[in-house]
Amino acid sequence: MRPWSFPVALQTPTEAERPAPLFQQITQAIRGDIRRGRLRPGDALPGSRTLAQTLGVHRNTVLAAYRDLEAEGWIRSHQRTTRVAPDLPEAARAALPKARQDTGPAYALEPRAGASAAPGLRLDPPGRLDFGGGLPDLRLLPTDLLARAYRRALETPSLLGYGDPRGEPRLRAALARLLSGLRGLAVGADQVMIAGGSQGALDLVARTLLRPGDRVAVEDPGYPAAWATLRAAGADLVPLPVDGAGAQVDALAAALHQGPLRAVYLTPHHQFPTTVTMSAARRLRLLDLARQHRFAILEDDYDNEFHYEGRPVLPLAGDDPHGSVIYLGTLSKILAPGLRIGFVAGPRSLLDALAACRSAADGQGDHALQRAVADLLDAGLVQRHARKMRRVYLARREALAAALTRHLGGAVSFDPPAGGMSLWLRVDPAVDVEAWAERSLRAGVALYTGRRFDFRRRPLPNLRVGFSSLDERELDQAVRRLAGALVPGGRSPLS
Repeated sequence: MRPWSFPVALQTPTEAERPAPLFQQITQAIRGDIRRGRLRPGDALPGSRTLAQTLGVHRNTVLAAYRDLEAEGWIRSHQRTTRVAPDLPEAARAALPKARQDTGPAYALEPRAGASAAPGLRLDPPGRLDFGGGLPDLRLLPTDLLARAYRRALETPSLLGYGDPRGEPRLRAALARLLSGLRGLAVGADQVMIAGGSQGALDLVARTLLRPGDRVAVEDPGYPAAWATLRAAGADLVPLPVDGAGAQVDALAAALHQGPLRAVYLTPHHQFPTTVTMSAARRLRLLDLARQHRFAILEDDYDNEFHYEGRPVLPLAGDDPHGSVIYLGTLSKILAPGLRIGFVAGPRSLLDALAACRSAADGQGDHALQRAVADLLDAGLVQRHARKMRRVYLARREALAAALTRHLGGAVSFDPPAGGMSLWLRVDPAVDVEAWAERSLRAGVALYTGRRFDFRRRPLPNLRVGFSSLDERELDQAVRRLAGALVPGGRSPLS
């Protein structure tokens, strides 16, 4: 494989009255690159012929520079390969400057409040079981089907050029059919825009709709990443308490008496994180308040496909005659979050404004990937995968509920949710939830405590445990570890 060219700045007679000989300039340049960290111990240098060709000098000039560097201990040559010395000699090390501290930029930098979300759990340590994400099981993703569809998409070179910032037309049409057929929304392809996941969709809407100081109501407990996105757009957030019937609309009405609201952000289908479904009466009143006070409803329907019991609950956007609802969705839970395919459904004028906002930022998404996903949707393969995963996740919900009852029945209680990908546990008040979570992490189980989702970061006697990304054996093992970490210094008597 041919290496990249290795530029070295050489002086010319016009730049200096008496420029140093070329071989000395090359020597000084490479020595300087090692000193400032551009070249590190063990890094390969280009061959003498390659560097000579790059610099437009005779090969003997480069060889002379390399001989000087090797004599000083900066580089080593072995079997036709030249590298920076892995262990620089004392004289060379003494010439190296002390490590430069990153003191930040020389210019003023004042990030907007809320511009960074709280970090998520990571699966770095081997053997750690992640209870916290409520993420799909990527081991079951039909990657072979996706790879073939993507390969077919790459046979259309125009998909790799600039395209419509609203998204690839075939995917928009496929999603419009899905939203109309399965979720009750009366939308066409021109009322759907593709974005970078539901978070990217919310970011686009927030930057387009909100102005600094606009009041936006949010659920409490709720989704911290969404709060960060809204705050980054300048919103002043107003928390709404959540109970067994969803966000309390009475609190929303009270907030309106204190001043106008620009929007309300909700997860009414499976409230995040409690998993409760907003009642029909509250939905109707919410829509009426939105009509009267002319605020937008940002409906995040992040896991619509995973409803296991009772009749499917249609989105607010499907019963919105006045155009108050901006509908946000994603394929991250069905397929994979790394694909970054979310969408916005709303009036054409809104999508035009969103497209203009996106054109000023990243321009567009990955149209080739979007075409591949459109092919899978058109062939019914995404829908088939969603049906399969609904059966899998239902079985895992039952397995987790049984394991919790078996190993932790005296410490936690819960109401099995009608849908979603996680459980919201109520923890016995005698248990220090935060300390338990820390001990569980040391025992190899990562999970979120209720404090993470509280608007004011107050301790809550709750745990959020996801069941979708772990199989039945892993779920039982994770609950056993939780039980073992319940009592400091030993196994729980409940296990």
